[in-house]
Amino acid sequence: MKTENEGRAGLLHGIGAYAMWGLVPLFWPLLKPAGAIEILAHRMVWSLAFVGLALLVLRRWGWMRELVRSPRKLGLITLAAAVITVNWGLYIWSVNTGHVVEASLGYFINPLVTIALGVLVLQERLRPAQWAAVGIGFAAVLVLAVGYGQPPWISLVLAFSFALYGLVKKKVNIGGLESLAAETAVQFLPALAYLVWLGGQGTLAFGSHGAGHTALLAATGLVTAIPLVCFGAAAIRVPLSTLGLLQYLAPTFQFLLGVLYFHEAMPPERWAGFSLVWLALTILTWDALRTNRRNRAAIAAATAAGAAEAAGTAQAAGATETAGPASPAGAAEVAGPAGAAPTAGR
Repeated sequence: MKTENEGRAGLLHGIGAYAMWGLVPLFWPLLKPAGAIEILAHRMVWSLAFVGLALLVLRRWGWMRELVRSPRKLGLITLAAAVITVNWGLYIWSVNTGHVVEASLGYFINPLVTIALGVLVLQERLRPAQWAAVGIGFAAVLVLAVGYGQPPWISLVLAFSFALYGLVKKKVNIGGLESLAAETAVQFLPALAYLVWLGGQGTLAFGSHGAGHTALLAATGLVTAIPLVCFGAAAIRVPLSTLGLLQYLAPTFQFLLGVLYFHEAMPPERWAGFSLVWLALTILTWDALRTNRRNRAAIAAATAAGAAEAAGTAQAAGATETAGPASPAGAAEVAGPAGAAPTAGR
């Protein structure tokens, strides 16, 4: 019963995290007339304040000593901070300038870009269905490029920056709150310096448009941290494959907001491009679920064979030697594409 309740709580936390990321386009326009770069700077400054407070309450400081002693990890954290700065800044700008649909496309194609990076950077081997999904995604980008008259650069920059961010985070391998604290610590001084410079120029929006607007700018830290906390709670309670499916909630909500709430145009060529992307994601999801089922069956068979071997059955021992290596490799394969969902990027 406890495991069932934990799973239900994890699922609710995961849905909450991705729903908040999906609905965040409703928040950024509330911060006008602050510009996108000022909003980004506030997000960096206030995120560090709120995440630092959370770590203080949880008394999770041991990771800092290890991080400081590792120049490689410090370098990766700095790279992650730079990449997510591009992602955050472009996303805020795109929402506040009427490009919500194009931004949602970036997060739809992000899993496909993540898989492509796995092949190019990590020399991972793809199954045929994954190759098909990547190929269809590439065709979708071509269709959209023809429709736009240029490549959908907002979508591509968001997708590639977030995929690269996930790749770097994978190599750093520290927790979500800890990682966000380290990244915002890198961003903090440049962001604060920019806000001070705006104040000196007399163009700082913070404090100039009433207490409500000031509170909303400060709340950018909460908007960043709360979904991350929910995601962390989900990640330890539900399978990675489940998180891989939930990740599509955020761009779906963003797409619906762009079309139904912000009334952005959807000409036929844009529908065609999105349809191809959705087809690619359907193939990717089907392949991940099928592989996951096979892995579970292989693990169950290996467990049964191991029990038989313990009983001293020579035939079962031979079966165990044959089935044993199949499960870890398969589990690693499904963990990659099905759950490639780095956080904190919206």
